[in-house]
Amino acid sequence: MSETILSVRNVSKNFGGIQAVREVSFDVKRGEVLGLIGPNGSGKSTLFNCVLGQLKPSSGEVHVNGRNVAGMRACDLNKLGVGRTFQQLSVFPQMSVIDNIILAGQEHHGTMLSRLFGPSDAGLTAEAEQMIAFFRLSHLRDELAGSLSYGQQKLVDAAMAFMAGPSLVLLDEPAGGVNLTMLGNLKERLKTYNESHDTTFVVIEHNMEFVMSLCSRIVVLAEGAIIAEGTPDEIRNNQQVIDAYLGG
Repeated sequence: MSETILSVRNVSKNFGGIQAVREVSFDVKRGEVLGLIGPNGSGKSTLFNCVLGQLKPSSGEVHVNGRNVAGMRACDLNKLGVGRTFQQLSVFPQMSVIDNIILAGQEHHGTMLSRLFGPSDAGLTAEAEQMIAFFRLSHLRDELAGSLSYGQQKLVDAAMAFMAGPSLVLLDEPAGGVNLTMLGNLKERLKTYNESHDTTFVVIEHNMEFVMSLCSRIVVLAEGAIIAEGTPDEIRNNQQVIDAYLGG
């Protein structure tokens, strides 16, 4: 049986009298690509933030590689091999593509002293070049990130997330605002990375075509609770999901 990388157990999150997430449990195996979908207000982002340390669950546990990380700071989660991309881009617009990716890698390499007194790129230029080439951004290497199209910036954002070599990556609406051509490129790159590195993905996404073709299993939330879980075909044909979200 495949190793469990992420285990969410009975996680709830309350904001005053509002229960945004209600007793959510699921496991994610090594190398799996799991989609997390649901209508606006279903609790997806709140659950994501409970997993990623931005929020502490009101109850329940989150385990990464068997370790309870509920409430752990995002920087400490990064050290355990957890990466993420953001719904809002995290690129530095006045820096070049290569410098953005090197900077992302510097957060995870060496000590403060080595960063202060070592080479300015922390010895990461060659690794960053490989990541740029993988995401097919070599022709944009020296361009300012802020001058790129939104879709190109999404690819830079993904490359930055993978610079630390994470074993688990949570992707927050990677398809949002990306045109169809760039979207196909992004999906193909993510699939290739997953297959070549055995990296585990959890994906929040509203683009159903994207998530159904990228993910091997999907969890559906509505009103803070799981209403369905299964393969893309099972989810497409689940009447409760159609009624709550897909709209027939």
